Amino acid sequence: MTDPRAVLRQARQGPVPPHWQVFTKRRGQLSGFFRGTSNDPDPLLVITRDGAVEYTDERKPPVVVDFRELAGVRLQVTGQSFSDSSSVHLSVWLDLFHHDGRKTKWRSASFADDLRTIQGFIEAYAVHRAWRGG
Repeated sequence: MTDPRAVLRQARQGPVPPHWQVFTKRRGQLSGFFRGTSNDPDPLLVITRDGAVEYTDERKPPVVVDFRELAGVRLQVTGQSFSDSSSVHLSVWLDLFHHDGRKTKWRSASFADDLRTIQGFIEAYAVHRAWRGG
């Protein structure tokens, strides 16, 4: 994968390649104040054909998933409901299987409730595998 900071910089400044998926949202001033992140740039998730890069705040390094390091991806979903409710709360994430035998869990830190991020990740990974002949 190209330099993750360069990917984030290009996504912030634009324009980006048409196959990139960029997710961003405004950092809430009140929550940013209490977390000490109000002066940080807004959260940003970029999914490319080579992987995913997510920036949450200046205290943490960007989270990088390089598709070349993955042997497979599995969608995981759990649901929770209460007896007095007809609604179900879904928790959705991806299990990532690495070539070195590790298994890690991926879900966007800033966009966990946006299922388009999971869908975008799966689609980009499928394109990556098709281009690499895997």
